[in-house]
Amino acid sequence: MISERTTDEWFAIGDEPLAVGDLYDWAVRPDCGAVVVFSGTVRDHAVEGDEVRDGVTHLEYEAYASEVVPSFREIAAEARRRWTDLGRIALHHRTGRIELGESSVVAVVSAPHRPEAFAAARFAIDALKAGAPIWKHETWNGGSDWGTGATEVTPPARVSTSTDGTGA
Repeated sequence: MISERTTDEWFAIGDEPLAVGDLYDWAVRPDCGAVVVFSGTVRDHAVEGDEVRDGVTHLEYEAYASEVVPSFREIAAEARRRWTDLGRIALHHRTGRIELGESSVVAVVSAPHRPEAFAAARFAIDALKAGAPIWKHETWNGGSDWGTGATEVTPPARVSTSTDGTGA
């Protein structure tokens, strides 16, 4: 596991199960009235455009591990640039085999108010999916292949969400 933790940021990549509750507890601060936790879990299907993969049994994630935490740092810095009063930010991702219902990724953001916490958490997971060097391999009834919807790496500053108002 590669992990980096400061007072207000916690980033990790590794093959251990993700401790969603611990991340939530860590994100709580007395000056923050909102904590948003996004946990991406393995589901039994994948859909991208017209392609449907039913009966997904598990996922396997690979990563360029030494570059993941620096990527997460950039995402947090961009989130703090967009929403200047954020409290804590955590981004954790698993590698290796992950079964149905298990968390593969967690993004946690605390802020004084819920609009900023929701917007920043949405941005953080969108930026992670768009730019972190992590790849998903799906196995389903009848086959296996790399995850659908692969795109070019997008720097955090160029990631736009429907809630951030940047239009970038």
